Amino acid sequence: MPPPAPSLPPSLDSLLAAAERANTQRSYAQALRHFEQEWQGFLPATEGQVAQYLADHAHSLSIATLRQRLAALAHWHGEQGFADPTKGLLVKKVLRGIRATRPIQVQQAQPLALAQLQQADAWLAHQQAAAQTGGDKVQALRHARDRAMLLLGFWRGFRSDEITRLAIEHLQLTPGQALVCYLPQSKGDRLNLGRSFDCPALPRLCPVAATHAWLQLSGLRAGPLFPGIDQWGHVASRPMAAASIAPWLQKLLHAAGIEGAAGFSSHSLRRGFANWARDAGWDLRELMAYVGWKDMKSALRYLDAGGSGLQARFAQALGSEGTVGDNRPAL
Repeated sequence: MPPPAPSLPPSLDSLLAAAERANTQRSYAQALRHFEQEWQGFLPATEGQVAQYLADHAHSLSIATLRQRLAALAHWHGEQGFADPTKGLLVKKVLRGIRATRPIQVQQAQPLALAQLQQADAWLAHQQAAAQTGGDKVQALRHARDRAMLLLGFWRGFRSDEITRLAIEHLQLTPGQALVCYLPQSKGDRLNLGRSFDCPALPRLCPVAATHAWLQLSGLRAGPLFPGIDQWGHVASRPMAAASIAPWLQKLLHAAGIEGAAGFSSHSLRRGFANWARDAGWDLRELMAYVGWKDMKSALRYLDAGGSGLQARFAQALGSEGTVGDNRPAL
C-alpha cells in the first residue's frame, strides 16, 4: 500500500479542488460508481479487471464512453498513488479489438449554411416585428433573444455551453462597431485564464446589432445574456440550459421553414461558421485562432471535405448578391 497522501491546509485544498472542472469531477464520479457499484469492480483495479470491464461493455457503451471510463480510472489511480492499469498492453489490445468490431462512422452535425441562417433570421425579424405591432411582449422578447443567440452563436462559432455561459457583465458592446464577450472559463483553459471573443459589426446578419436590440428590449443589465423566458414573459435569473440549445435550434429552423430541421444539433452553428470561413478563404490556422481550437484535428472535424475546389468557392464567397461582405475580424 502506498503511504497516505499528506493533508493539505483547507485553503490550498480548496484551490486544488477548484483546478478540476466541475463537469469533469461529476463525470469521473459517475464512471467510478458504474465500475464499482453496477459492475461490482474493486479499486485499485488490475489490468485484467479493466480489460474485462471493457469487454463486458463492448456493445452497450460507445467508444467515447469507454474512453471516458478509462480516463476516470486512470485519474483515480494516479490521485491515490497506484500504478495506472489502463495503460497496460492488454487494455490497449481490448480497446483496439472493440474499435475493430464496431466500425461506426462518427455522425457529424449538419452545418447551418449561410442561406439557412438568412432564412431563419428573416423569419425571426418578421415575427418579432409582428409581435411588437400586436402588443405581444412575450413573443417579442423571445424572438429578440433568439435572434441575438442565433447570430452570435453562428458568427463566433460558439458551442452550446459557451452560449449559455455568456454574462452581460462580461460584455463590451459598442453599437455599430463590435462586441467583445469574455468567458472566465472555457474548454481547454486549464489555468482558468479566461478568454475574450471579439465579434465585429456586420452590414447584415449582424450579431452586434441583434445583441444590442435584445438588451434594449429586455432592459437587462446583468446576469446571463440568454436566460429562459416563461409563458408570462418573466425573464429567468438563470441561463438557458446547454442541453436545450439543440432542440431550441431545431424548433426555430422548423418554424422558419427549413427542411430537415431535426438533423441539426448544437454543433451546427459552429460547423456552419467553420465551413463558411473555409469557403471564404480563411487560412486554417486563422480559423483555429478565431474559434479557439488548439489542434488541427479538432478543426478538421468541423469542416466538410467534399464539394468543388476552394478556388471556385472563394470567388463565390461573400461578394455574391444577398450575402455578407468580407468582415473578417482582425485576429
